[in-house]
Amino acid sequence: MNWEIILSHIETVNSAVNAFIWGLPAMVCIVGVGLFLTLRTGFLQLRKFPYAIKTSLGRIFRRGEAAAGAMTPFQAVCTALAATVGTGNIAGVAGAIAIGGPGAVFWMWLSALLGMCTKFAEVTLAVHFRETNAKGELVGGPMYYIKNGLSKNWQWLAVLFSLFGVLAVFGTGNATQTNTIVAAVDSALLSFGLINNEQLLSKFNLALGVLISVLVALVLLGGIKRIGSVTEKLVPFMALLYILLAIGVIVAHWQAVPQVFSCIFQGAFNPAAVTGGVVGSCFLSLQKGVARGIFSNEAGLGTGSIAHACADTRQPVQQGFFGIFEVFMDTILICTLTALVILCSGVPVAYGQATGAELTIAGFEATYGSWVSIFTAVALCCFAFSTILGWGLYGARCLEFLFSSRVIKPFMLVYALVAIPGATMDLGLLWSIAETFNGLMSIPNLIAVFLLSDVVVQLLREYFAKRQ
Repeated sequence: MNWEIILSHIETVNSAVNAFIWGLPAMVCIVGVGLFLTLRTGFLQLRKFPYAIKTSLGRIFRRGEAAAGAMTPFQAVCTALAATVGTGNIAGVAGAIAIGGPGAVFWMWLSALLGMCTKFAEVTLAVHFRETNAKGELVGGPMYYIKNGLSKNWQWLAVLFSLFGVLAVFGTGNATQTNTIVAAVDSALLSFGLINNEQLLSKFNLALGVLISVLVALVLLGGIKRIGSVTEKLVPFMALLYILLAIGVIVAHWQAVPQVFSCIFQGAFNPAAVTGGVVGSCFLSLQKGVARGIFSNEAGLGTGSIAHACADTRQPVQQGFFGIFEVFMDTILICTLTALVILCSGVPVAYGQATGAELTIAGFEATYGSWVSIFTAVALCCFAFSTILGWGLYGARCLEFLFSSRVIKPFMLVYALVAIPGATMDLGLLWSIAETFNGLMSIPNLIAVFLLSDVVVQLLREYFAKRQ
C-alpha cells in the first residue's frame, strides 16, 4: 500500500471540499446569518455593547461556587475563551496576512462584528435549551438546541454537527495545538543554542508530547469542575501576558501605526496595491480574513456555546452577552494586536506563501531580541494547552450526544494520546483538514440559529422587559 498516493488523494479531496466550504456559499451563510441576526436584534452588538462589557466584567469579578455538575459563569467563559484564544490568534492571523494580504485583517474585523451577534444567539440558545445528563451535569450546545428547539424533521442536523465535531477535535483541538507548543519550545531552545542536534531535538519533542498527553488526561478526566478550575487561572494569565508584549511592540513602532492601518483598509479592496501584485484577489483577502476569524473566535461554529451551557445560571440572555465579550476579546483585541505586531515591526512577509506562528514570533524578536522567544514560547504554550482542554470538552459532549456518557472517559484517553503524534509529525495536511471540518460544523449550526432567531428575539425582549 503506497501511503504517499493515499495521502495525495486525501489532500486532493480535502482541497476540493475546503474550497467549496470556505468559498462563496460559506461566506454568504456566515456573513448572511450574522447580518440577519444583527438586523433582527436591532444591532444588539453595537447598541448594547457597553452593557455587554459591563455585565461580563461584573460577573467575571463576582466569584463563587457553582452547583454540582456545573461551572461558574466565569469558568464557562474562560473555558470557551480557552478554546478560542489559541493558535488561531497567533498562527491563524499570520497565515491570513501572508495569503490574503493586510486587507484580510479588515475582513476579520467585519466577520467579528457580525460574529458578536451570532455568538450571542448561540450562547443564549444553548443555555435556554440545555439538559441535565445522567451524571447530573448540565449539557448543551448546537445539537441540543436543534433537538429541543426544532421539529423532528431537523434532528439530522444535530447528528451531523456532533459527527463533524468529533472528527474536528483531534486535529483542530489537539494535534495542531500540540504542534504549535513544540514549535514554540523548539524555537526558544534553538535561539539560545541549548539544543542544536536534530536527533536530540526529535527525542525531546517526543518526551514533550508524552508530557502534554499526561497533563491533558489528568485535567480532562477530572471532569467539568477541574476543566473550569484550570481554565479560569490559565486564560487570564496568558491573555494579559500576550497583550502586554504586543502593546510593547506597537509602542516601539508607533510611527508605523498610521501606515499599517492605511494598508489594512486599502488592502481590503485593492490587495494588489499593498502586496505588489502577489495577492490580487479581493475575494481571497475576504475569504482568508473571514475563515481565520471564524477559526479564531468560533462565531458561527457553535462550539463555544457547549461550554456556556455548563454555566450555573438561569439567565440565557445574560450568559449570551458573554458571547459578545468573547468575540471582542478574541478577534477585535488579540487578533488585531497580533496583526499590528507583524505589520508594525517591519519583518518581511512572504505574500502568497503559507506561514504560521513563526511570522508572529519574528515580529516580537525584531523588537525585543531573541530572548523574547522564552516569553512567546510560554504564551504560545498557554494558548495552545488551554485550547486542547476546551476542545476536549466539546468532543466529549458531541460524542455523548451521539452515544452516551459511558464513552466519555475512553474518548478523553484517546484524545489525550493524540498529543504524541501531534508533537512529532508534520501537520500541514492536518491543518487543512481541521479547517474543512470547522467549516462543515458551521453549516448545521447556522441553519439552526437562523431557524431559531424568533426564540432569540423573544428571550431578549423578555429579559429587558423585566429590567425596566
